[in-house]
Amino acid sequence: MENPTPPSTNPLTRRGLIKASLATGAGLVLSRPATLFGQTPSSDLNIGIIGVGAQGRILLDAMANIPGLRFQAVCDIWPFAQTFAKNRLKKAGHDVRTYVDYEDMLAKEKDLDAVIVATPDFWHAPHTVGCLKAGKHVYCEKMMSNTVEGARSMVAAARESGKLLQIGHQRRSNPRYLFALENLIRKQKLCGRLTAANAQWNRAVSEDIGWPKNYELPDDVLKKYGYRDMQQFRNWRWYRDLSGGPISDLGAHQIDIFNWFFGTGPHSVLAGGGADYYKREWYDNVMCIFDYHTPEGTARAFYQVLTTTSSGGGYFETFMGDQATIKISENPKLTKVYREANAPEWDDLIAKNYLVVDKAGGGGSEQKVDVRETAALVSYDIPVTLDKALHQPHLENFFHAIRGSAKLNCDGAHAFASEAAIFKVNDAVEAQKMLFYTPEDFQA
Repeated sequence: MENPTPPSTNPLTRRGLIKASLATGAGLVLSRPATLFGQTPSSDLNIGIIGVGAQGRILLDAMANIPGLRFQAVCDIWPFAQTFAKNRLKKAGHDVRTYVDYEDMLAKEKDLDAVIVATPDFWHAPHTVGCLKAGKHVYCEKMMSNTVEGARSMVAAARESGKLLQIGHQRRSNPRYLFALENLIRKQKLCGRLTAANAQWNRAVSEDIGWPKNYELPDDVLKKYGYRDMQQFRNWRWYRDLSGGPISDLGAHQIDIFNWFFGTGPHSVLAGGGADYYKREWYDNVMCIFDYHTPEGTARAFYQVLTTTSSGGGYFETFMGDQATIKISENPKLTKVYREANAPEWDDLIAKNYLVVDKAGGGGSEQKVDVRETAALVSYDIPVTLDKALHQPHLENFFHAIRGSAKLNCDGAHAFASEAAIFKVNDAVEAQKMLFYTPEDFQA
């Protein structure tokens, strides 16, 4: 298994962002047991994980480099995934028990401190609510759920249980994103007035995911857990009752960054898309425009997700202002800052190591251009690197919060306020008209 708004009423405007340390350390290999990190056994956190498909394995790899974790339980309905995770964790020095049903795991694993949920979207709410009610802290992959109601139930369960709920929008713990937002945009006002943003995530044509024939699940097991057959089990992202489609799977990451950097949710969304290439339930392409009402005025953000081409230069978010543009990505090669000709000089920022000149492709050459053109802008790099797995800082933040040494960078309530913008995109595609948000849309 895998998965106009007044500032005073929008949770996204609350000042609760915790600055993450920019210091990074070399990662350790998976084969090193967590108990070798100088932690006493009593300081270890007991961890269970539900869902060890593709995303679950990515999280396992990231957690292998985090000290003080003791894995005790793995839950997945597919024996193939169970065996893979059990063997991988055994090599890392963890003796885990395996479960098919999460309720069985919670009933028997009484001393779990936290559970990682990496199941398909439609299972996120049941799994998260169940774990929270059982007294476990939860790290759940995004989207929170495939329905607004499911997402709201997760926030309610976290409040009622008093346990922590972190949602896997991992860019919120990425030191490069934190540095760009806190230092360049907010502190230095580098962009001036933000007027627009755009982002994309394009993927090449892909076939349906197959499976080893000797690991087919029985029909009764599939139906018990909400799947019609093995094909749907392995390709759940394409089905309307199991997921939110590509705008949820891919777009959720970057639309979350729009909301985070603008500091508010959108006022409206206009979207188009369709199932134009594949014979699948969900749209294979979506393009949308959000209007944001910020204290400085209206800003618009454009987003596209295509699943029929990898063209377009990768996945990134670009924030444009009247003095500078910041293009940022989890891929450091795609992260650039461009200065407008009318902006104040940046010599002091370079001296402070806030920016470095991009000597390889800096633009701004003396080559003459047509009077109707704008000369190429000089580009700069953000001197903040991440030498850890992409999800590791966000997971570390979660575990630090459990130990009381940090606050969550993306708790359930803030994640819901951000994801509310995403839920309405598919509705806008279907309605073929602009849809508007209300303050209540962002409140869990």
